[in-house]
Amino acid sequence: MPTATAYAAPSATGDLALTTIERREVGPHDVHIDIKFAGICHSDIHTVRGEWGPQQYPLAPGHEIAGIVTEVGSEVTKHKVGDRVGVGCMVNSCKECANCEAGEEQYCLNGNVGTYGSVDLDGTITQGGYSSDVVVNEDFVVSIPESLDLDVAAPLLCAGITTYSPLRHWGAGPGKKVAVVGLGGLGHMAVKLASAMGAEVTVLSQSLMKMEDGLKLGAKDYYATSDPATFEKLGGTFDLIINTVSASIDISAYLKLLALDGTLVNVGAPAEPLPVQAGALIGGRRSFAGSAIGGIRETQEMLNFCAEHGLGAEIEVIPAEKINEAYERVLASDVRYRFVIDAATIA
Repeated sequence: MPTATAYAAPSATGDLALTTIERREVGPHDVHIDIKFAGICHSDIHTVRGEWGPQQYPLAPGHEIAGIVTEVGSEVTKHKVGDRVGVGCMVNSCKECANCEAGEEQYCLNGNVGTYGSVDLDGTITQGGYSSDVVVNEDFVVSIPESLDLDVAAPLLCAGITTYSPLRHWGAGPGKKVAVVGLGGLGHMAVKLASAMGAEVTVLSQSLMKMEDGLKLGAKDYYATSDPATFEKLGGTFDLIINTVSASIDISAYLKLLALDGTLVNVGAPAEPLPVQAGALIGGRRSFAGSAIGGIRETQEMLNFCAEHGLGAEIEVIPAEKINEAYERVLASDVRYRFVIDAATIA
């Protein structure tokens, strides 16, 4: 089988290191992509460290991939050599269930195939974007508009679509008040996107440390959740709250910030349960929901929206040799706001 160079985790406790991984031959419906940039997502860390379940190693993570098409299969119609493309969090699905047919492959009833650490339809374990190249079914490859630089576009394939999808689904737009909990990799994109959609955006962060950033990104207001007065002042305010943090928070307290019929949507994925007081829901006919990434159609819509509005992720580009250092900095919240690996540095 063809091989690619990659940075992979040898175990749940070992540092990622340069290695060689296998890639499949380009099939009739496949696209071969020369990876230019790959974003680092907090979920990469959770996965390779076995925090979301056991993995098969070595494992190359990375599901925020931007690159150039270098080869297409004989029956490919959606992409051609030289195209600027992206690959997000999934690379296959059954394509036959009701959700897949509705363009919601992320909710495939038979389980979508993740970009890394998943069993593909051919029985192989997928390997991700911390690598020189990748082969993906054409249906799971999206086009990156010319006006978006590939480095700032890469994180849009996860952080962008993960926040765009619930904002669209729950109707963020003019006349709506949207709060974003947490100003990190996901949160900063939620602020940008909600603002571009025309909503009035407020950031709810543990402290005011990033207040200047939040306002520059498009927020109208910024409050510290460590201050009890915040929850008193903002009670019954918001139509929609997007919770981006992957940590246990007092969901009931945040639910009480919603206006009548408001919704709090969780896109962060903490390992701990999030208990909810029934009264916090009943009192204002409020809803507590969750949302994953978007489907392929919606991901393309998101990229086109970002191109139209001049939106990209706020990034720090790093060489591959600094991946392990970047992991520690992500855990320490020492990044504004997404690390992106320059794949040219993967020897």
